[in-house]
Amino acid sequence: HRPRYNVRLKDDKSYPLVQLTDHEFPRIEVTRDPEEGATVFGPFTDKGRLETVVKAVRETYGLRGCSDHKFAGRDRPCLDHDIGLCSAPCVPETDVDRAGYVADAEAIERFFEGETGILADPLERGMEGAAAVARLHSEDGKLVDRDRHTLGAPEGERAGAVLAAFIAQYYAERELPDAVLCSDPPDDADLAAWLDREGVALRVPGAGREATLVDLALKNARQRDRAGDEGRALADALGLDARVERIEGFDVSHAGGTSAVGSDVTFVDGDPEKSDYRRKKLDEENDDYANMRALVRWRADRAVEGRDERPDPDLLLIDGGEGQLGAARDALSAAGWDVPVVALAKEEELVVTPAGGPASTASGTSSRAERSDGVYDWDDDAAHLHLLQRVRDEAHRFAVQYHRTLRDDVSTVLDDVPGIGPQTRRRLLRRFGSVENVRAASRAELESVDGVGEATARTLAERL
Repeated sequence: HRPRYNVRLKDDKSYPLVQLTDHEFPRIEVTRDPEEGATVFGPFTDKGRLETVVKAVRETYGLRGCSDHKFAGRDRPCLDHDIGLCSAPCVPETDVDRAGYVADAEAIERFFEGETGILADPLERGMEGAAAVARLHSEDGKLVDRDRHTLGAPEGERAGAVLAAFIAQYYAERELPDAVLCSDPPDDADLAAWLDREGVALRVPGAGREATLVDLALKNARQRDRAGDEGRALADALGLDARVERIEGFDVSHAGGTSAVGSDVTFVDGDPEKSDYRRKKLDEENDDYANMRALVRWRADRAVEGRDERPDPDLLLIDGGEGQLGAARDALSAAGWDVPVVALAKEEELVVTPAGGPASTASGTSSRAERSDGVYDWDDDAAHLHLLQRVRDEAHRFAVQYHRTLRDDVSTVLDDVPGIGPQTRRRLLRRFGSVENVRAASRAELESVDGVGEATARTLAERL
């Protein structure tokens, strides 16, 4: 019954294990080949579920999962630290206490030995004082809305009780959905009875698409704390009174003054709020300062006159340096809109603020000699700098996208020119920026474009 050469019935795989390595700062990981001296638990039969448990353990206790080689060679925290999986004992700046780290590793050992409360207790303690609840709204299989809420949570309150309180308060004056999906059973029989009378299904999904939605909501709830840290750090760094929650970013894009456009993007708690994005076609002027002044003035006038339904932001971010910031401040002063404003310059990533701080109401000027701005050179790893960079980059992307749309709209004039195909048309516009510039180009300049010969250049000159 065991043929010597029957390889079909042989399997070289072994069962997955969990190991805590024998190191000054132990590593936890799922493995099939444990290291010598490691503390090993298992075997287990479901590797996917095992990895989920290990991830939950790391989120709770912050144990590292990197190799000893990477641990020894790091000079800054890695992505695992940024997303809350690791306390980053590899670098001095995190100041991780070894005794506390080892105590956490011992608690994990007890968890895998059967003391499940070792994992549950810290999670419950983390809920004391405040709880973040994320709400996702899905219709016809599409995610159409999301938001996050912070609730006060009495000491010792469980997740089910927090969810029950939130659902009752949130839907007291709102239209009820067809179904409510929760990560934990709401701990309130009256709430369940009310939803049942209203025909609302209350479910705690364990698998499938509904479980995926719940998992996404949990991730969004955890991200709130990180976003809040960024907003608080940004407010502290800029000397603002309250945490920065809502930021609007501005940028302009044009090609030699043609197809000039401006973008106004919105971020809330560190995430893009695309329903609040706006864009504007500007006068064709080859002046970045004038374009920025016109864009910000447009937004400010709408806010002051009550024609913009969006709430005022906590901070305006201008893509540019001192000149762009001065132009924006001129616009704010002229419109009488009192909103803090800073600029973020590219390449050197310097944050520029008015001399009196972001909330200074003094008007700006594009003349460098007449203005004295403050400049911040924050660490590359600063979370509040990353927040501003995300807003700045998104404003730039949105402006460039709109500019290209307008530029391509006017390019259809070239379609009627014999000998000009789609590729040659794109090369011409890439080289000259607009049809007007193509029209003004000399034949020699036209012939310098790949695909444009003497005959085509002559035809272009005649037709345009």
